[in-house]
Amino acid sequence: MAYSNSKRPLSPHATIYRWPLNAIMSILHRITGVGLVLSAVLIVWVFVAAATSERYYNFTSWIVSSFIVDLILFGSLVAFWFHYFNGIRHLFWDIGLSFEERNIKISAYLGIVGTVVMSLLSIVYIWLY
Repeated sequence: MAYSNSKRPLSPHATIYRWPLNAIMSILHRITGVGLVLSAVLIVWVFVAAATSERYYNFTSWIVSSFIVDLILFGSLVAFWFHYFNGIRHLFWDIGLSFEERNIKISAYLGIVGTVVMSLLSIVYIWLY
């Protein structure tokens, strides 16, 4: 029986539980997947505007060229690379490889490093060209 004057929680809760890296990667993989769909909708909107009329395209170009949309597209770029590298982890798991705890941690860190490196390289490439 639980008492109300107890300082301890009745069950583990998200705010006190230390999440394993693999759980964080899994949740972020799902979030980035949804984010990529939303950014794809934004890109398709620009294509539809270009096919509709010059006036509508100019309107959407004005919106898309804002700083906020630049931040959204930067976030989409990072989400793309994270989702890509984490997807490779899942492909290895689907064929039954790298299920040892050590390999799971190594692949998680490699995914994070790959995300940072490829995001930076992509930004440098975009700025140069």
